[in-house]
Amino acid sequence: MSTPADTRIRETRARRLWDSRGRPTIEVDVVLADGSLGRGIAPAGASRGSREAIERRDGGARLGGLDVADAIAGVHAEIGPLLAGRDALDQAGIDAALIALDGTALKSRLGGNALVATSLAVLHAAAAARRLPLWRHLAGEGPVSLPLPEIQIFGGGAHAGRRVDIQDFMVMPVGAADFAQGLAMTAEVYAAAGALMAAAGRRQGVADEGGWWPVFQANEEALGMLVRAIESAGLRPGADMALSLDIAASEFGREGRYRLGLESRELDTAGLIALLGDWLEAYPIVSIEDPLAEDDPAGMAEFTRLHGNRVQIIGDDFLVTSAARIAQAAALPACNCALIKPNQAGTVTETRAALEAARQAGWSTVISARSGETEDVAIAHLAVGWNAGQLKVGSFARSERMAKWNECLRIAEALGPSARFAGRGALPPGARDASR
Repeated sequence: MSTPADTRIRETRARRLWDSRGRPTIEVDVVLADGSLGRGIAPAGASRGSREAIERRDGGARLGGLDVADAIAGVHAEIGPLLAGRDALDQAGIDAALIALDGTALKSRLGGNALVATSLAVLHAAAAARRLPLWRHLAGEGPVSLPLPEIQIFGGGAHAGRRVDIQDFMVMPVGAADFAQGLAMTAEVYAAAGALMAAAGRRQGVADEGGWWPVFQANEEALGMLVRAIESAGLRPGADMALSLDIAASEFGREGRYRLGLESRELDTAGLIALLGDWLEAYPIVSIEDPLAEDDPAGMAEFTRLHGNRVQIIGDDFLVTSAARIAQAAALPACNCALIKPNQAGTVTETRAALEAARQAGWSTVISARSGETEDVAIAHLAVGWNAGQLKVGSFARSERMAKWNECLRIAEALGPSARFAGRGALPPGARDASR
């Protein structure tokens, strides 16, 4: 008979690591009394909502002001003593204690980066003590599924030097029978897009998240090229592979005015809604993220009124993984899907609360990585264990991205014949039907 694990926290330690942009980030280890180890790493975003948890950075000239020595010191001096002796299985209690210890609305004192790394480390430690893979620890007896991938082919916006205004031009393998086939289809499209761009003399390397860094004369050119890439891969646009966009409108819009730098023109809210509506008519787009800026709730509500019955409308900067903001948006109503990013919220418990708020609203959900990523694969487990339905990691290149996709393949293998692929069913009904 096995001896029950002693899941009390014995030690908490932190160190500086480097993310996918070569910038400092923080990793936290949590060691339990039975020797179980949990490890969490904080990612970082380039395109950030104004209400998301604030990272603690050192400032000054060294490392561009981005070093995390102060955040690490806070883990050792304050967070570690707080957690000592606490039960790692009490995730909610530990996260509440972390929030109270920080004491600020956006976690700016200790830093959202320190808190999310610690919270994830506790989660990993608890799973390790139970001798369970993280996804199973999260799921309990609940249902699980392999997520529908949302994968960047062209990078833009803040992820590609603003070469184009739109941040992500992505594909979703809605016609795939399973997760593995979905990735294989995406690999063909990614390669085809690169070849087409090279032949046209428009391929300029890769962006922050691994998507091709292209040269276009207008934002819409990327949509046409994406359709050509799907066809070149031998797939049917819409039926086999659908399009998804992250407009990230807060990056180029303020107070109802939207400046498209690539095209040297400015639109008001109605003009941007009309432009995006034209794209929805012309291209097989099933999902669109942050179509209006975070300070334009009326615009988000109007876009949802006009198009929410046929396309997935994702809130990112608009919602910042906040259960309260999701409830407010649902009341408008605005959006029909929430992007879920653990480091936006700051703790695992708050992240889960946001996901549950979206479900309560009848929305779909997408677990998402950040542009400054690491080898940490926790979000793959969150997507499966929480049965989120969709996963957005970035592109089909660069190891920090591929680590997440590959981890999902391992989870699928572990599930064996019981593995279920969310597929197009993860989309809201209107978008689901539009993709057929």
